Amino acid sequence: MEIKVQSIHFDADDKLLFHINSKIEKLSKFYDRIIGADVFLKLENGGVHIRDKVVEIKLKLPRTTLFAKDLSRSYEDSIDASVENLRKQLVKHKEKIKSKS
Repeated sequence: MEIKVQSIHFDADDKLLFHINSKIEKLSKFYDRIIGADVFLKLENGGVHIRDKVVEIKLKLPRTTLFAKDLSRSYEDSIDASVENLRKQLVKHKEKIKSKS
């Protein structure tokens, strides 16, 4: 699986990149035909001094793409929530495929 990480207007450190890779690699336990993932890390201004971390993940599968987005105070929390959302989508997608067979 190929994982591309794009951090917009900042440089992500190695610890954050490792966290992203390890979480997304675990998704292959639920569906083994994942082609790749595009991860976008952004900062969003919500008010005067509040800066929220936005994580968007596109998960590429054969003939479809799954998407998850989350916003929280830290990138790690946003990543964890987005990956959990994708895990649920993968389980539903796999059940849908099995029911068609």
